[in-house]
Amino acid sequence: MQIIDGKAIAAQVKQEIAGEVARIKAAGGKTPHLAAVLVGHDGGSETYVANKVKACEQVGFKSTLIRYEDDVTETELLACVERLNADDDVDGFIVQLPLPGHIPESKITEAIDYRKDVDGFHPVNVGRMALGLPCFLSATPSGILELLKRYEIETRGAHCVVLGRSNIVGKPMSLLMMQKSYPGDCTVTVCHSRTKNIKDICLQADIIIAALGVPEFLKGDMVKEGAVVIDVGTTRVPSSKTKSGFKLTGDVAFDEVAPKCSYITPVPGGVGPMTIVSLLKNTLLAGKKEIYASFVR
Repeated sequence: MQIIDGKAIAAQVKQEIAGEVARIKAAGGKTPHLAAVLVGHDGGSETYVANKVKACEQVGFKSTLIRYEDDVTETELLACVERLNADDDVDGFIVQLPLPGHIPESKITEAIDYRKDVDGFHPVNVGRMALGLPCFLSATPSGILELLKRYEIETRGAHCVVLGRSNIVGKPMSLLMMQKSYPGDCTVTVCHSRTKNIKDICLQADIIIAALGVPEFLKGDMVKEGAVVIDVGTTRVPSSKTKSGFKLTGDVAFDEVAPKCSYITPVPGGVGPMTIVSLLKNTLLAGKKEIYASFVR
C-alpha cells in the first residue's frame, strides 16, 4: 500500500508554476492575476480563500480579495462580477461558494465570463469538458487527475466507481475518467444516495473516487484487494484530541480500507492541496491565453 502524498505533489507543481511565472516576468510579460469574491464569514470558505491568497503569493501571482457581508444583494454581486469581467488586468476570478440562500448560485456562475472562469463551473467550460475540448477544468477533479498522473497509476481499461454526483466533483470526475486520454479510458460507474447494492458495485472497482460527503462511508468490506482509493471527503467531526475540538474526516474509513489498497489518499493531505494548485494552473493558463486566445467584447 502506498500513500498518495497530495502535499508533496502540490509543492512540486507550485514550484513549476513559480518557475514559469518568473520566466514570464523576466521576459517583460504580465503577472497572472487571480481575484476572489468572498461573501459572508463561513469558516470553511474563509480558510479556503486565505489559502488561495497565500498560494498566489508563493508562486508570484497578483491576487485580489473582494469581501461582502451576508446581506449583499444579488444586484450588487452581479455588478461586481461584471466589473471583474471587464477588468483586463484580472486573468481569472472565482466567487466562493456557498452563497447566502437569497442569491441563486447558478445565476452568479453563469454571469462570469467563461474565459475567466478558473473554477471551471460555467456551462461553457463544463460543456467543453464533456466534449473533450480545451477548457478550464473544475479544480478538484483536475487535481485528482494530476495525482493519478504523477503516481503513474494505470487507468486504461480500469473500472472506476465514482461515489457522488455533485456538479463540483462527481459529475465532472465521471466524465473525465471516461475520456480517451490518460488519466482516463475507464469504464465508469456513478453511485449516489439512491443507488442499490453500492457495496457490490464498489467491490468490482479497480479505482474508487469517494465524493459523497459522508464521513467514513466506504468501509473495508466494500473494497477489493489492490484497489486505488481517492478520498475527496472533508467533513468536520467533533474530536477531543484536537485544540479546535474537531478534525477533518474523509469519506473513507482509512484504517479499514488502506491495508487493502495499492494506492490511497489520506485526509487531510491528499486531494485537498491539489484543488488550490489546480486553480493556480487554470489562472496561469488564463494569463497566457492558452485556452481562450482572445478577449473580444
